[in-house]
Amino acid sequence: MAKIENPYIHRDISWLSFNYRVLQEAKDVNVPLFERLKFLSIYSSNLDEFFRVRVANHKNLLLAGKKTFKNLEFSPKVIIREILNIVNNQQLEFSEIFHNHILPELKSEGIDFIKAKNLTEEQLIFLNAYFDDNVLPYTQPILLMGNNIKPFLLNGALYLSIIMKNKTKGDKEKYYAIVKIPSDELGRFIVLPNSFNDKKCVIMLDDVVRYYLNDLFPGFTILQTYSIKLTRDAELYIDDEYGGDLVEKIKKSIRKRNVGSASRLVIDREMPDTMLENLMLVFDLDKLDVLEEGQYHSNSDFMDFPHFGMNHLSNIALEPVITKALSAPHNIFDAIKKDDYLLYYPYHSYNPVIRYFEEAAEDPTVTHIKIFQYRVARDSKIMKALMKAAKNGKQVTVFIEVKARFDEENNLDWGEKLEQEGVRVLYSLPGIKVHAKIALVRKVVNGTEGFTGYLSTGNFNEKTAKLYCDFGLFTCNPKIIDELLRIFRYVETKIKPTKPFKVLGVGTFNLKDKFKELVQGEIDSAKKGKPAYITLKMNSLQDDEMIDMLYKASQAGVKIKLIIRGICCIVAGIKGISENIECISIVDRFLEHARVYIFGNNGKELIYLSSADWMVRNLHHRIEVTFPILNPVHKEHIRTIMKIQLNDNVKARLLDFQNSNDYKRDDGLPVRSQYDTYYFVKRREEES
Repeated sequence: MAKIENPYIHRDISWLSFNYRVLQEAKDVNVPLFERLKFLSIYSSNLDEFFRVRVANHKNLLLAGKKTFKNLEFSPKVIIREILNIVNNQQLEFSEIFHNHILPELKSEGIDFIKAKNLTEEQLIFLNAYFDDNVLPYTQPILLMGNNIKPFLLNGALYLSIIMKNKTKGDKEKYYAIVKIPSDELGRFIVLPNSFNDKKCVIMLDDVVRYYLNDLFPGFTILQTYSIKLTRDAELYIDDEYGGDLVEKIKKSIRKRNVGSASRLVIDREMPDTMLENLMLVFDLDKLDVLEEGQYHSNSDFMDFPHFGMNHLSNIALEPVITKALSAPHNIFDAIKKDDYLLYYPYHSYNPVIRYFEEAAEDPTVTHIKIFQYRVARDSKIMKALMKAAKNGKQVTVFIEVKARFDEENNLDWGEKLEQEGVRVLYSLPGIKVHAKIALVRKVVNGTEGFTGYLSTGNFNEKTAKLYCDFGLFTCNPKIIDELLRIFRYVETKIKPTKPFKVLGVGTFNLKDKFKELVQGEIDSAKKGKPAYITLKMNSLQDDEMIDMLYKASQAGVKIKLIIRGICCIVAGIKGISENIECISIVDRFLEHARVYIFGNNGKELIYLSSADWMVRNLHHRIEVTFPILNPVHKEHIRTIMKIQLNDNVKARLLDFQNSNDYKRDDGLPVRSQYDTYYFVKRREEES
């Protein structure tokens, strides 16, 4: 009998299902109106990156020819077609949400999207001056001449494609042209004056350029206009570079990113075939390169929609909870020396992390500071503290991962600033990414050295700490400190540790084996008739070997509960294969980013936090760190938070093979986990 293969959802199809969960938030009438606009923005921004990286990768496989992808488990062409089919359907729903729900609701709140034909005389006077002074200098009208003129479209820039005829010739020949919409320079939304009533009037820059096209093409009659946008391959293709100056290669690759091959031409779905064929000829595209959207593109710009001070249309503020023990006037290192501290952002304030580095910079007993940086805030207090520490004579070592996609340039800029202030800066390791979020501070008091460490599931980034849900642990535990020292030593010297890691799971060393051992332990317990369970929370679950182990665990009777925000390639609830697996995803006002791993361990429960998802890249090609939670109080804290999330019946979606994203509903008391978690954290701090 042939072996039945375990079900497995392709990672990119699963990712599209995740992005649809973001779109669901935009149509949820219970979400404040401006937040719904933000979710439209996030959906669009996500999709842009997806096409620039994942779809571009599939297209490169196609270009490489059959010899390259004959051994793949999927056909790139089949996957691209399925992607386009799914995205086209999602884009239809996007347009329906925006035009039939968002716009009318904005209007009911006194915010009007104005079309140029409806401008008042006052608004027209204002717009004439605005166009002449601001828009006209940036427009770039270009007449398309088939193969004779091939203009270069900037990556992600907006253009109007135009059908027109010559006024003087009087013939029926149609001409095609494009003109750039300068949204990068001017922003997308123009607030118009309105002295007649209290309405707030907004016009899209796209419609302003449309209105003045006759001024840009004076010899022609404008017949039709349609917006377009081209996105380009953004992958740097440097992960496997082993020789030469890696930083210099990255700098060169960044400069080439915006001139990469086309990965998508976004068009107005109302565009006639004749114009599309002309554009495809001019820009050397085929049908697989074309994606239909509504009249407006670059909808990520909705993140900057003017709010007019109307705070009732945004989420209510949830003030971060202050951790009293880490905020008192005494030295923060004295507090950490007495006890471990577990924080959960953005529910807890991120200030203790900033204070940790600022006090280290000033403390005369601090001799060394070491930190891994993956994604850095553009205006980072932490980085400024590290520069100050170097000025004050501390030995500061910062490892900067310059292969953090779309943050390469910002990270390189910070690296240069740090070096100028005397910080020792190390850059990417060839062949792997350093994704761990760890730091170490050495103090010498009366000739005795001591260390404190910080380990987190999220980046050292003050901005994202207000939006991403992540755990952070301050500790002096000597076993953890010893292994942190070995990780830093390896990255600094490139010499592999001789002693194995036993407390921490470290990517490229023991991480995957550790996870496999933990899962196998639950399988063994279940086979002996003992209680066995696994609870996992992560961003993505894609590694097929770990998925097969979870299927095996389910078949052995292990009770498995999964909370997966993004890519989820496992299929839960299939009789005989995964009937003991339950899987949900939570998308709400904060981005669920923490990785939590809980194992029954024969009654001696183990809880780990991590920077690593169960993806091939995390388990095989990255320096990651998984760390144990040893304090019983912290264990109970995490256990409670996970229980709240598993009971979410407001924002949780059920993940299944159909990617239906049905909301989890029951007749019990409504549980919206992010709000319930906030009040749990707040009560816990008040009681401490």
